[in-house]
Order: sequence, then C-alpha cells, then structure tokens
Amino acid sequence: MIEDTLLEAEEKMDKAVEVAKEDFSAVRTGRANPAMFHKVMVDYYGSPTPLQQLAAFAVPEARTLLITPFDKTSMHDIERALSSSEVGANPSNDGNVIRIMMPELTQERRKEYVKIVRTKSEDAKISVRNIRRKAKEQLDKLVKDGDAGEDEGNRAEKELDALTKAHTDNIDELLKRKEVELLEV
Repeated sequence: MIEDTLLEAEEKMDKAVEVAKEDFSAVRTGRANPAMFHKVMVDYYGSPTPLQQLAAFAVPEARTLLITPFDKTSMHDIERALSSSEVGANPSNDGNVIRIMMPELTQERRKEYVKIVRTKSEDAKISVRNIRRKAKEQLDKLVKDGDAGEDEGNRAEKELDALTKAHTDNIDELLKRKEVELLEV
C-alpha cells in the first residue's frame, strides 16, 4: 500500500516536471520555434482547439515562422488567437499562410521572459508540493487505520520528502538553464 502511494506520487511529480519543461519550451529565446505555440488555443467552430491540430508549421529562417492552416476558413480565427496569446506574436496573413516575424529581443523583453519562466517554475513546484501533501495524507491515513506501522509510515514520509526535493531541484535546474538561454545575447 505504501509503495503504491509513493509510486503514484512519483509518477505525478514526473508529470509536473514534464509540464514545466513544456511550459519553458513555449517561452521563446531568439529563434522562431513551433513549440512556442503549443499552448495557443483557437476558437474553431465554437470549441477551443490546439493550434497544432489546425495548421502546419515551417521555420524558413531563424526568426520567421510560417503557419499554414489546413482549413483556409480558419485563418482569421488562428490569426486572432495568435494576436491575443501571451507569445507576443504579430501575425501577417497573405491569404495562404500566416507569417510571423519574431522581433529581435531587447534586454527588457528578455527580463520579462525570465519573470514568466520563474512564475511557471513556481507553479510547477507548487504542483509538486501539492502532490506531496496528498500522498502524505494517504500515508497518515494508512498508519492511522492500522494498515501500516508507524515506523513504515515515517520511512515512507522520508522517502516522499526525498522525492519531493529531487523533483523541485530538477525544476530549479531547468529554470537555471532556461534563464541562461534567455539572457544570452
């Protein structure tokens, strides 16, 4: 029972770290990258749809991104979603493709991105800590109900704390790398 609880907590913490990685990849550095648009949702016939399902991406140059919608009627919806997203893209539409020119990053904009990444990092750490809290509640309940001994409960709690620390340290390391990448001129 204790091992199941710890295993489940570890899997959920791994997923939280993966989400943090995806969030970090969505924050741009100096190059155009389709991963920046993973979180962009387009209002497609009344339902929010991920942009990846509606269009193909191409990166012909370092700071240019071409988005080719599969359905030409969705072009205005895609353009609207890109304009209102937190990516900060200025799309231009030529009737067939949407072209996004990424402006050169200023030092001020880089610092803004670092703040965004730090917020995403803190959100991921909060998620990991919430997973720890729920797992600890389950462990306490097992000990209280007599399904596990107190010594086993204490050992499992120490193991849970070690898991939590390892995952938060992993998130901190990802944050450090992303900050260096963002501030690199």
